[in-house]
Amino acid sequence: MENLKIKPLTKNQLTISIDRLTRFKNTEIKYLRVYKELISNYLILPKIKKQDLNKLDYEILRNLAEKIINYSIEQLGIKSNGDYIINQRLFNYENNLFNLSDDVKSLVKNKINYKGFLELINDNSVKNLQWLKVLGEDSDIKVKRVEKHLHFPIEKIIICEGITEETLLPAFGNIYGMNFDQYGIHIISAGGKNQVVKTYYDLSQEIKIPIFVLLDKDAEENLKLIKKRLREIDNIYILTCGEFEDLLPNSLIERTLNYAFQNISQIDFQLLNQNLPKVKILEEIFKNRGLHEFKKSEFANLIKENILDRNDLSDEIKKILENINSHSQIYT
Repeated sequence: MENLKIKPLTKNQLTISIDRLTRFKNTEIKYLRVYKELISNYLILPKIKKQDLNKLDYEILRNLAEKIINYSIEQLGIKSNGDYIINQRLFNYENNLFNLSDDVKSLVKNKINYKGFLELINDNSVKNLQWLKVLGEDSDIKVKRVEKHLHFPIEKIIICEGITEETLLPAFGNIYGMNFDQYGIHIISAGGKNQVVKTYYDLSQEIKIPIFVLLDKDAEENLKLIKKRLREIDNIYILTCGEFEDLLPNSLIERTLNYAFQNISQIDFQLLNQNLPKVKILEEIFKNRGLHEFKKSEFANLIKENILDRNDLSDEIKKILENINSHSQIYT
């Protein structure tokens, strides 16, 4: 396949492709998806049908995708200088993060002109591309992660049930003094307690780094299922009461509601003292004010905007963060 005819990617298309290759995602899945899409959409000759891509050897897929990306970079006037330090560091990272087969390793051992691609990265680029830029520097990558809040390299995974935890844990971590981006902590909202179990089962087979699992109080059965396969490096925390919303201090909820409903109506904050789940109380408050339906994701973002200091951390939120921190390291 030496006589190739390629349709070059635009700057934006290149950025999207490299972004997808360097996200936190199963190595084999992301590399195969990106490589096959590049070949399907940008290799004019020889034209390979989509159904035939699945039959190609991984090294052939890698070589074709590599040529498409490098040709596209060349068409932007950017030449390769033969420096593949970024490629080696990316391979080391993926290999240290995931359990890779030899076939999958062959996908990552490429000669994509990442060094040239760096010219397309700016200060507004997503964190994984900012991290890619650091990989090309002669500096301690983990120190740079702290300095630039890069998030990468990732060193710990948190699996939680819903969007509230995904939104608020990093925000509370900042107040607590544990910036998730500095510590390389990646949080995943599984979408329910049953999905937490599935996500843990999948990830614990795929990755080599610690996983912290956070469950609502009603997830006792799910807790048992996870414990059956719990690795020594992993940890589980189950809430002592209800859902994550029940851990929020009333003062923080009051401040948030005043912020959300300003100049609309007065709220009887005694309602928050009822012996009911906070979500149920909030649903009634929203309903009685004639506003839109209470949505956890929107309310979590409102809470996030109104967090001020450590007084907004309940004792249990502090305890959760202490547990997350117990197996995390910070590099200075």
